[in-house]
Amino acid sequence: MTYSRAAGADGTGESPGGRAGEPATEAAWAELVATARRTVADGLVVGTSGNVSVRVGDTVLVTPSGVPYDRLTPADATGVDLDGRQVLGTLVPTSELPMHLAVYRADPAARAVVHTHAVHATAVSLLVPELPPVHYMTAALGGPVRVAPYAAYGTAELARGMLDALAGRTGCLLRNHGTITYGTSLDQAYDRTAQLEWMCRLWLTASSVPGHSPSLLTPDQLTEVTERLRGYGQRS
Repeated sequence: MTYSRAAGADGTGESPGGRAGEPATEAAWAELVATARRTVADGLVVGTSGNVSVRVGDTVLVTPSGVPYDRLTPADATGVDLDGRQVLGTLVPTSELPMHLAVYRADPAARAVVHTHAVHATAVSLLVPELPPVHYMTAALGGPVRVAPYAAYGTAELARGMLDALAGRTGCLLRNHGTITYGTSLDQAYDRTAQLEWMCRLWLTASSVPGHSPSLLTPDQLTEVTERLRGYGQRS
C-alpha cells in the first residue's frame, strides 16, 4: 500500500515547527501508535479505519491518513496546531482531523481522542437516537450516550453534529459511522471507547430476547453512580 506525504513550506518535505526530537513528543507518539494498534487488535476498527490523537502542549499528534498502524515508526510522527496547520512530520493527517480539533477547542481539558468503527456501537447508531442506560458505566461518559446525525466523514458538518451530541458527555455515537470518545489521557479515552462498545453490545443482546425489554437505570440511579465514581480508583 502506498500513502501520501505532505511537503513542508520549504519544499524539502520537512514541516516547520515540528519537534520530533523532544522526549515528550516522542513518548506521546509511541503511546498514540500503541493505542491505534490496540483498536485493531481489539476489533474496534478494520484496516486503517478509525483514528487517534493526543495533545502535547499546543500540538495535536494524529494518526496519518491511510497508513496501516503496524507500519508507523517514530519517524512518522504527524502533528498539527489547533488551527489544523501541519507543524510536525510529512504524512497527511487523518481525514477526520476536524472532529479531533473540534473536541480540543471545545474542552481545554481534553488531551486525547479516539474514533472507531466498532461494530456493536455502529449498529446501535442505526437504531436509536440515544443508547439507553443499561449499565451504570453510562455515568462514566456523562450520561446516556447520544447519536450524532449522519454527515459525510471529514466534514465540518460532522464535527458540528458531534459537538452537539457530546454536550455534557465524553463520548457519543456517530450515525452510520462509529464512535468518538475523549479524555485527559489516551488510556482514559480508550477505556471510554471500550466501555461504550461493551454497553452497546449489552443493549443489543438484551434487546434481542423475544418478549422482554431491557431494564434501564433511572436518572436518580445514574446521579448516585456519578457521585460514587468521583472517588473511584487509587488516590495519590
